[in-house]
Amino acid sequence: MTSEKPITKQDIRRSLAPVLVVDDSKAQRRLLTRTLEKWGYETLEAASGEEAIKLCKATAFDIVISDWLMPGMSGVEFCRAFRGLGDRPAFFLLLTAQTEREILAEGLESGADDFLSKPFNAVELRARLRAGRRIVEAQKALSEKNLALSQTLEELSDAYAAIDRDLKGARRFQEALVPERIVDLDRAQISLLFRSSGHVGGDLVGYFPVRDGEMGVFSVDVSGHGVASALMTARIAGFLSATSPERNIALRKVDDGYAIAPLDEVCAQLNALLLADADSDQYLTLSIAWVNLTEGRVRLCQAGHPSPVVQRRSGAIEFSELWSTPVGLVEDAEFTICDLDLSPGDRLILYSDGVTECPDPHDRLLDESGFEILLRENSNLKGEHFMDGILSSLIAFRGGQGFPDDISAVCVEFH
Repeated sequence: MTSEKPITKQDIRRSLAPVLVVDDSKAQRRLLTRTLEKWGYETLEAASGEEAIKLCKATAFDIVISDWLMPGMSGVEFCRAFRGLGDRPAFFLLLTAQTEREILAEGLESGADDFLSKPFNAVELRARLRAGRRIVEAQKALSEKNLALSQTLEELSDAYAAIDRDLKGARRFQEALVPERIVDLDRAQISLLFRSSGHVGGDLVGYFPVRDGEMGVFSVDVSGHGVASALMTARIAGFLSATSPERNIALRKVDDGYAIAPLDEVCAQLNALLLADADSDQYLTLSIAWVNLTEGRVRLCQAGHPSPVVQRRSGAIEFSELWSTPVGLVEDAEFTICDLDLSPGDRLILYSDGVTECPDPHDRLLDESGFEILLRENSNLKGEHFMDGILSSLIAFRGGQGFPDDISAVCVEFH
């Protein structure tokens, strides 16, 4: 039978705190402390539970060895009081001559970790101390890991808060890309709807002046969601600027100002710009229209976007089914042009697929048929009230849940 490996002083130095020995018998205390010091442990003594509590309030102990039967505060009462000082890792060993299970169970319930019979056996004591040290070291390692985890979670929380602030700032910036939600003109009114599904989105709607009595309107939906899509919408907003006509690729300089460029060529130019960006695999769908407010004529180019819809003053609803290719997917993309005529009381609506592909709580999509119902329900409303009505109807259709995709639309109403 091999003898146990003795605890070295190097082993003992790993202990972060001394051993507390509590016993009303001075002889018993001295016997314990001399044995422990011979093994290399640093010790402190207390003659009673009350004295031990005072020491514990001032000093941290990894191991406590206490007699069970003491005048005044018993070892069990001292153990309860010691555990009540706080969540500190420590191995508590009770010395007792008791053997009844009920009595020993009381000691365990008080917070004791182990028992040692009196008079103690040195080999048995050393084995229990080793076990106690392993338990305490494991508890401390766990506490350190929990502390590190708490610090990491706090850092992650701070990082998330910073990201959240940045995204809110990005959302405000993106909302600023959308011009005034309503503009009144002599012959028409233009209204915009924009609701992002997250902090930032990939939809963009807007308008830009061409010349007297002429306006350009557009609806854009960039693939994907999040920051990358939002950055692309900011880029597209620059290409269709309402304030810098010299930067607007949909305008051409003429002698008396600017004129609308061929809209299929505008889509082709955007297509070439996106395909030339080797670092991006994003694409977009687009509806862009030139509107002659004096004559009610509309020229519209479609690039993979949902079908534009005209709601007549009579209540009739007409979807223009146009086949076309999204912008930024292929080099030989095809973009469809169509001409529409609007009369007073008619409205033209360009919208993203977040509208028609909006799901109800059972994942059934709104589709064009459902959108037609929404248009009829809100047909008596005008301008921003009409857009608010459409959004409210979509929220009701969704069952009050958040939208899975961005919602956007631009509406031109002829007075």
